[in-house]
Amino acid sequence: MSSRRSRSRQAGTSTINDAQMADLVSKLQQLIPHDINQTKSSKVSASKVLQETCNYIRSLHREVEDLSEKLSELLDSTDTNSAQAAIIRSLLM
Repeated sequence: MSSRRSRSRQAGTSTINDAQMADLVSKLQQLIPHDINQTKSSKVSASKVLQETCNYIRSLHREVEDLSEKLSELLDSTDTNSAQAAIIRSLLM
């Protein structure tokens, strides 16, 4: 038994078996957008799925930062009393 699994049991948390892990990795793989050339049904290692997931989450973070920056610029350039600014602020609340 790995030390990670034994620590998990000692901490009182539940453990999962290999079949459950494979099922979770499969579900995670379905949530990640794939390249057009790559089919979702292809057998991919769990480490590859986790790596793709991390890369996807990083790209989402970058996209959120970019959009937040654009929104800030838009709000800064918009008259604070304008109807557009009021609509944007109401959507953010």
